[in-house]
Amino acid sequence: MIRVFLADDQALVRSGFRMLIEAEDDLAVVGEASEGAAAVRALTEHPCDVVLMDVRMPVMDGVEATRRIVRAGLGTKVLVLTTFDLDEYAFAALKAGASGFLLKDARPEDLLNAIRNVAAGDAVMAPSTTRRLLDHVLPTLQPSPTGPDPRLAQLTEREREVLEQIAVGATNSEIAGTLYMAEGTVKTHIGRLLAKLRCRDRVGLVLFAYETGVVSR
Repeated sequence: MIRVFLADDQALVRSGFRMLIEAEDDLAVVGEASEGAAAVRALTEHPCDVVLMDVRMPVMDGVEATRRIVRAGLGTKVLVLTTFDLDEYAFAALKAGASGFLLKDARPEDLLNAIRNVAAGDAVMAPSTTRRLLDHVLPTLQPSPTGPDPRLAQLTEREREVLEQIAVGATNSEIAGTLYMAEGTVKTHIGRLLAKLRCRDRVGLVLFAYETGVVSR
């Protein structure tokens, strides 16, 4: 059972999320908060698997709440939900340690799948935000002047191919089709990439690929 916590200052929004989530056999809502500081306090005492975190809340916003929850090291993953499709919110949330970023107008099935994916250790990004985020971040990234990153030498040719596909925003199913492999095999390669490159999630792999020159704009 995946335990979900709701942090949103709108009671109606929390109620809608609760109804949607609790209709699923493998998901359960274990708590709620109407502002960030209360969410941090509750989760420090009773960690859960995934937090649905609003960005704009009173007392403490979702970005700062995310930062504190992640730093606490309790294993709770944060999925940021917002109505604002703006780069600064996405980038700030990811820098704070969020595992996902999704807009509130996402389809119900996309939200449910995002919760499951984040709980499983994957990163989730709203498609419209992914490209804009990369456009925002990539111009600031420069390959290291000290030469190739030694971590690249650890990668097999297949792992490097998967990394290249991840870096251009391909999904697991798209990678499987392009590289003619099973989707389960793609997931295995991604797990190895995360371990070898010491990246926290899929977003970290994208940034690593551009920083090291594996792919370029």
